[in-house]
Amino acid sequence: MKGLKKIALATAVAAAPFAANADLKALDDSAMGNVTGQAGVTIELETKVDIGSFTYTDEGSFQVSGIHIGGGSVQTDANGNVSGVSGLLDDMKVDIDINANGDAVIDVNANSTDGNGNPVPVDFAVGIESASLVDQAQSDSVLLASNIGITGLLADLKLTVENANDRLITDVAFMITDMDMDVDFLGVGIRDMQVVGANTFGNAYDGNLTSPYIAAGFAAAQMTIEKGTAANSTSGEALVIGIPEFMADVSIGAINMGGASIGTVALDNLSITQTTMKVYGR
Repeated sequence: MKGLKKIALATAVAAAPFAANADLKALDDSAMGNVTGQAGVTIELETKVDIGSFTYTDEGSFQVSGIHIGGGSVQTDANGNVSGVSGLLDDMKVDIDINANGDAVIDVNANSTDGNGNPVPVDFAVGIESASLVDQAQSDSVLLASNIGITGLLADLKLTVENANDRLITDVAFMITDMDMDVDFLGVGIRDMQVVGANTFGNAYDGNLTSPYIAAGFAAAQMTIEKGTAANSTSGEALVIGIPEFMADVSIGAINMGGASIGTVALDNLSITQTTMKVYGR
């Protein structure tokens, strides 16, 4: 379980900015008694996150600048450059439970329901101003992408930490309603990209995922993360990321080159299965 303890610590550190920006309320003794007396805990959350820059450095650096996470829509300035998001990531609840077998289950979904009692998906917006590669001397750089704007809906996100197998399982159902970005070093612009359920465009979904959200037009996927081995790793160990199956329909409303559209793209029933990635240092 040492690996999972490190993951838990990293998760706690990563959550600190969200806690700093979230609307938190103190609980009195009576409310605390109600929380501890129940099977599991529910947290209602609203937040907005702005990050000036994220930098990964090896010899040179990969730098992402102007990261904005919230709800509503992606905001742009007078020149059309991404400058932020319009609202909060809100109306969200997080259910945390520990099963009898020691598995931890974290379920993130909507706090509101419609007239039929069904959860209302959480709207999200992500804006990224630029992503660049920088040389070791910080004297030269190449702009990889800019003005990345993503809006969508999150129907469900479930994280399960398996006690017996030291494994994190992620199940997610989501929809990207609009995505725009400029791939600057190639001179390509992507406009009006959508990622939706695998039964949306034409052929019916016939995969193995059992998510109830597929029929409602949401893309669904599962990912596993665990410690494994790699022959070429210096330590012999690696972080193993698996994607048992991901199914979606994808469309791009326009691909721009030289300021003009060269056409549209549609992928019906995109299927990514039996995928394994091993990540390790050299």
